[in-house]
Amino acid sequence: MDFKLDDSLGFILNKTNTKLKNELFQRFKEYDVTPEQWAVLNCLWEQEGVTPKELADRIFKDKPNTNRILEKLQMKELIVRKLHPIDKRAYQIFLTDRGWALKKELIPKVMQLLETAAIGIEKHKILEMKKLLNQIYDNLT
Repeated sequence: MDFKLDDSLGFILNKTNTKLKNELFQRFKEYDVTPEQWAVLNCLWEQEGVTPKELADRIFKDKPNTNRILEKLQMKELIVRKLHPIDKRAYQIFLTDRGWALKKELIPKVMQLLETAAIGIEKHKILEMKKLLNQIYDNLT
């Protein structure tokens, strides 16, 4: 039985993800934001007041990793943690003004990267690829 790593869907996906993540890291360097921190910020731009557990689920990280990301964002004064009004054992995450201000800086960087990554690929193929990748994900859950 033959198996070629370079032809493996998982290997190709991982290689592509690593390249995208590294490119994103380079583009965000001047803002001192990592791709993982970007994921959290992006979620908070969509909805503030979520708990660390909710964020962990949305960014596909475990709770300890998510808490480390949140600690770094708090040290950079991009987020604040506030006690949950109902569950006093939990807290909610909110953006600071600095956290909100990064939105207009970072989103264009991401859009440029994704446009570069998609050069030569028709839009309908990108949509189909997203659909297929989501189907693969759903098949495995």
